Order: sequence, then structure tokens, then C-alpha cells
Amino acid sequence: MPKLTNKIALVTGGSRGIGAAIAKRLASEGATVAITYTKGAEAAAAVVGAIEAAGGKSLAIQADAADADAVTQAVEKTVATYGGLDILVNNAGTAIPKPFQEATIEELDRVIDINIRGTFIATLAALKHLRNGGRIISIGSCVGERNMTPGLAAYAATKGAVKMFTQGLAREVGDRAITVNNVQPGPIDTELNPAAGDWAAPQIANTALKRYGHVEEIAAMVAFVAGPEAAYITGANLTVDGGTNA
Repeated sequence: MPKLTNKIALVTGGSRGIGAAIAKRLASEGATVAITYTKGAEAAAAVVGAIEAAGGKSLAIQADAADADAVTQAVEKTVATYGGLDILVNNAGTAIPKPFQEATIEELDRVIDINIRGTFIATLAALKHLRNGGRIISIGSCVGERNMTPGLAAYAATKGAVKMFTQGLAREVGDRAITVNNVQPGPIDTELNPAAGDWAAPQIANTALKRYGHVEEIAAMVAFVAGPEAAYITGANLTVDGGTNA
């Protein structure tokens, strides 16, 4: 029997990139998976279609991660549709890859609203429904611990906040056997950060393995942390970065 059979998961920002890979992997492990997306209904529908074609159950819900009401309603819709919630993956995120002094206030507000406030909102809403033994998994970044990439100062600050939120919250919900962990990717080949992009060369140079990672490699770590074998791992920052921070 798949290890996540009868588990219900919600993945924010699950229509593309790392989020889509996580949603598909959790479904392949037996979970019923709801995803949120901001734009790109077709991409979200494609993820749902792929999961259903493989025999799973999935639902796409439009909800901007910075919109508190929309995110809360997405959690409520997931619970109402499937009867509960066991796993929350705070994956929705954004970056403004440019020197800090060139960033606008609007851009800074957006990265804070999605990366930090969005994580707070989704977690707050989910905790009202999360069953004992549940999982809260956030997607941080290796730059949340050590940033060697110019242009990511604000982004790194938000991911550092996710790291500390994970550690603090783990102590508050441990008596319910809920684990709280932070998966920290390094450079991963996605539309937002392609391995052939302008920013790729310095990121590859910083890795020990001299390559970008694949979305499936992040999804594999998330699936492990979501499963029963990881029941004694909480408050951890699990870095999957090809040795960037080595």
C-alpha cells in the first residue's frame, strides 16, 4: 500500500515547477492532492489531469498566495471536498532577482507578502483542520541560510524567516504529533530559474555537483518528510542544493 494512502494534501503554488512535481509525487504515493494557483488555469488543470490519469484524486483552486481570504477559502474548500487535511506544503513563492537598490517598494511588498505572509496565512488556516500526526512542509531555499548569489538579498531574507518560523512552530504543535519542516532547494531547473538562463552560470559554479537540480529531487524529499518514516523529524531545515552550502 502506498505510504500516503488516505492522506489529504494541499500544495500552494502547485501548477508548475517544484509545486507541480510535489503534487504529482504526493499523489503517486497515494495522497489526494489539492493545489492552488494564481494564474495559468490551463497549467493547473494539466497537473490535475496528470494525477487523475494515474488514478489519483486532485483539485485545483485559484488563490493568490498573498490574498488572505482566498488562501483561507482554499483550505476550507479542500477540507469540505475531501473531508479533512493531513499535509500542507507551503510552496508558493516568488523572487525579484535584481540588486536590492534597484527594487521597488511594490516588488519588495510582493516578495514579503507571498514568501512570508502567505506561509503564515496558509499555515494558520490549515492548523484549524490539520489532523494529529499531520505534516507542515515549507519550501524555503538554501540562500535562507547562506546567500552567495548577488541580487537575492530580499528573497534570502524571506527564506531565512521561513527557516525560523519552521523551528518555532515545530515546538508549538509537537504535542499533536504534527511535524513542521523546511525543505531548502538550491538551484533547480524551472521556468523561473532555468538551467540555461542568464543567472545559471554562477549558481552552477557554487554547487559541488556542478549542475542544477531537478524538480523531482525536491519532490522526493517532500514525499519522504510527508511519510510515516519521517515522524521523528521536526523543526528541521533539510537542504537539497547539490552542495551549494557545503
